[in-house]
Amino acid sequence: MRAVRALLVGLCLPMMTAAAPPPAPPAHGLTDVALLDRLTWGATEADLARLRAMGRERWLEWQLHPTEADRLPPAAQARIDALPISQAPMADLLVAALLRERAIREETDATQQQTDRRANQQALSGLGRQAATREVLRDLYSPAQLREVMTWFWFNHFNVYQFKANVRAMVGDYEERAIRPHALGRFRDLLAATLRHPAMLRYLDDAANVAGRINENYAREIMELHTMGVGSGYTQHDVEELARCLTGLTIDPRPSNPRWLGSQLVRDGLFEFNPARHDYGDKVFLGHVIKGSGLAEADEVIDILARQPATAHHIAAELATFFVADTPPPGLVDRLARSFLATDGDIGAVLGVLFHSPEFAASPGRFKDPMHYVLSAVRLAYGERVILNAQPILFWLNRMGEGLYNHQTPDGYPLRSDAWNAPGQLEVRFEIARRIGYGPAGLFKDPEGGVVDLPAFPRLQNVYFQDLQPTLGPATLAALEQATSPQEWNFLFLSSPEFMF
Repeated sequence: MRAVRALLVGLCLPMMTAAAPPPAPPAHGLTDVALLDRLTWGATEADLARLRAMGRERWLEWQLHPTEADRLPPAAQARIDALPISQAPMADLLVAALLRERAIREETDATQQQTDRRANQQALSGLGRQAATREVLRDLYSPAQLREVMTWFWFNHFNVYQFKANVRAMVGDYEERAIRPHALGRFRDLLAATLRHPAMLRYLDDAANVAGRINENYAREIMELHTMGVGSGYTQHDVEELARCLTGLTIDPRPSNPRWLGSQLVRDGLFEFNPARHDYGDKVFLGHVIKGSGLAEADEVIDILARQPATAHHIAAELATFFVADTPPPGLVDRLARSFLATDGDIGAVLGVLFHSPEFAASPGRFKDPMHYVLSAVRLAYGERVILNAQPILFWLNRMGEGLYNHQTPDGYPLRSDAWNAPGQLEVRFEIARRIGYGPAGLFKDPEGGVVDLPAFPRLQNVYFQDLQPTLGPATLAALEQATSPQEWNFLFLSSPEFMF
């Protein structure tokens, strides 16, 4: 094993100082494997066959416009359906958490209070793990791969941190109902869905934003991170006025409407617009006069923000960074921004321009972040065979610093390669490559103690000669020739510089 590690260090040494990309794509554009690796969570034999049977244009059109018929394999869907989080509405989960919290506050025995507090935290963490398990299963097995990639991208863009307060009871619903349905739709709808979701209102404190006691936190992040971006021309006065427009948006778990709040009360599940907490004075936001009208003010400012040229440029730059390069070509960003404005923020249309661009075809792609690395390794190794245990994957992501729902600040995980290519990061990747390359790595060990499926180690060489060999450089090919077993070959390939991109 020492000899193998020395081989890996020599193979990947350039990445320990900078993310040196593999050779540029051939003149005719991306290979089929490269295209799949860029637009999905990693190429599989089944995806390659589907892409070639449909042709690139039909396949891309399908990925940009998936339908409800694009369902998960029955075994994966069954595992999702069996999760308690899939069976209980978010309101029930949050109310149960609130009842536990109230019982803890009322408990007079200090020892029992500590025990109950620990049990409540374990229950909340269990909900977060279930949500993460559901996401992993969708990412690994959904045929609508681009939708799942964009669900992760937009969750990261509109990040919430699961360990703030009781957000763990809401994070699964936030991803499932606020993000995924709009991941390839209109940006304005996505912005509105995140603004009204209790997870966002709790995380960025707008649930505590009240007339006379303004909390600017959410208003600032909407402009700085979610829409226009830093340095785009808005002022502190705009932040304050936006915060005033967003007063009264809160969370109410009570089952009945408080009648005394009058006709302007709006409730949708746990979301509530409480007119008694809203600042009804007129505002001036980004040069627009916003008449005091209640919840309609939130809709008005969403329209303004979603159609700002600065928002178009900010979103275009993030998409180009994610799919093309750490420093995307300015001309590409400008074209994407124009498409965003011309289509009123149609995400699928903007992505279509990006994926047909010469810059996309000519770029070698980004160094894989931990999420992409782990999922692409598992997808290549086991294809459509459904895992029984997502915990190893969640553990690996946490070890590499990109655990699901675990980024504490609202800026989300970094998209640039230099955040993920340090020597310590590569050491963990080598360890993961060894676990996957030599055997099932616990992925097929049922955590509930049911039937255990123990597949043999993956045989990546089965797709090597036809599809993988053309993607590899001389140093990697020479290293693979030194493998003493199929398992070691797997290990070396999953540790190669080419697989890191």
